[in-house]
Amino acid sequence: MRLLVLGGTGFVGGATVTEAVRRGWSVTVFNRGLHGTVPSGVHRLRGDRTAPDGLAALAGGEWDVAADTWDGAPRAAGDAARALVDSVGHYVYVSSGSVYTDHAAAGLHEDSPVVDADPGAVDGDYPQLKAGAERAVREVFDQRALVARAGLILGPGEDIGRLPWWLRRIERGGDVLAPAPADLPVQYVDVRDLAGWVLDAGARKVGGTFNAVGPPAQTTMGELLHACVAATGSDARLRWTDPASILAAGVQPWSDLPIWLPRGHPYRGLLEQDVTRALASGLTCRPVAETVGDTWRWLREVGAVPPRAGRPQRSSIGLDPTREAAVLAAQESVTPGAD
Repeated sequence: MRLLVLGGTGFVGGATVTEAVRRGWSVTVFNRGLHGTVPSGVHRLRGDRTAPDGLAALAGGEWDVAADTWDGAPRAAGDAARALVDSVGHYVYVSSGSVYTDHAAAGLHEDSPVVDADPGAVDGDYPQLKAGAERAVREVFDQRALVARAGLILGPGEDIGRLPWWLRRIERGGDVLAPAPADLPVQYVDVRDLAGWVLDAGARKVGGTFNAVGPPAQTTMGELLHACVAATGSDARLRWTDPASILAAGVQPWSDLPIWLPRGHPYRGLLEQDVTRALASGLTCRPVAETVGDTWRWLREVGAVPPRAGRPQRSSIGLDPTREAAVLAAQESVTPGAD
């Protein structure tokens, strides 16, 4: 198979390239050549899809599948699709569950309402950019397009730092602020499982839209954090704390305590999406202990979370130790039986 990855040096794009190389596919990446590296044997085309004639390097190529993770202007997504419509057999656009209008609703499915978005827009917020790019790609490739609405993505190579923060925090040991209940479900997808499914579905010319994330109850906060303790070999003690107390202290879900979205949170639905369609199409998910363990080994090798390829750095992830200690000190008891 001949694969073209637009980007190819970031988290999802890099995992897709790595998996395709492992399969023995012929792989080409197209990017500005400013960030990251690619495996040996990968052909690299340089260009900037936002610049005049920036797609010229794609002329004359032929590929069976193209994979695109673009999260910029929808107009640029459409330009790339039009440039490739006669040279690519099937187009996979990796979008996001953020495109849905009601982020609090459980059971969001592929036909749930999405935000209004213009495929020709040059700016917008993240949901609008992703939804607009979906429309732009569909307008060009129609049934030859697969839109994969990814949820929370974890695994080796993560360039945001959610799971790496928990691993480093638990490595330090001591009392760790853990948001109760321990059995709160966490829905995510390992980046390698996402990449494998993208390649499988693209090769089979699967069209349409899919929520590309694992089952809603794939793991829990308790299983995830205990896996972090096991992977790091830490003596950390998980202090399961009532979420109301955590929120009252000004601790923010998702940013201060990564991955955590308590019940009733306005974005809780993004961890409770319906994935019937993706699972039926062949998406499989490895155990959380494997994702955590492999992420820890990778993190120890690289030392720090890498910069986000071609994208602005996000605000800091994780709770300051002083604030964490203050919240723990204010707690009178640990949730019974949670640990």
